[in-house]
Amino acid sequence: MARRNASQGTPATAALAAAGVPFVLHPYTHDPSAASYGAEAAEALGIDPSRVFKTLMVEVEGRLAVGIVPVSGTLDLKAFDTALGAKKAAMADPAAAQRRTGYVLGGISPLGQRLPSPTVLDSSAVGLRTLLVSGGKRGLDIELAPADLIRLTQAVTAPIGSLSAP
Repeated sequence: MARRNASQGTPATAALAAAGVPFVLHPYTHDPSAASYGAEAAEALGIDPSRVFKTLMVEVEGRLAVGIVPVSGTLDLKAFDTALGAKKAAMADPAAAQRRTGYVLGGISPLGQRLPSPTVLDSSAVGLRTLLVSGGKRGLDIELAPADLIRLTQAVTAPIGSLSAP
């Protein structure tokens, strides 16, 4: 995978470039009326939705954490709280998620967040050669190796994703 420069200018691309991690940028035209940012990215890029992951902010016992799951499914909150050794998890307030990460909804990247948070990556990612996550703004995804994502975010892996009904 060729390394691309951080010309897209997001904290996520800057973090990857600073760490010397190879990545590929995948820009696409964002449709403001899209119902799902992740599904929109997979469709616009023509990439299997099981390789495109969404970044979700979760409140776990009063603190924010990051869940990264395929866009083809949903986050299993019970599995997520178990992965962090907690008793209860709920989706974070969108405004709190934006303040914590420095990104807007639909562009929250697990990389280059303003304040790092505990991170859990769905274990389905481990078997992939590469995966895609948000590049830090709507209309930009980043392709990288799962091992690099795990290392840079200090993520743990666990089965936290559930398949969505068709």
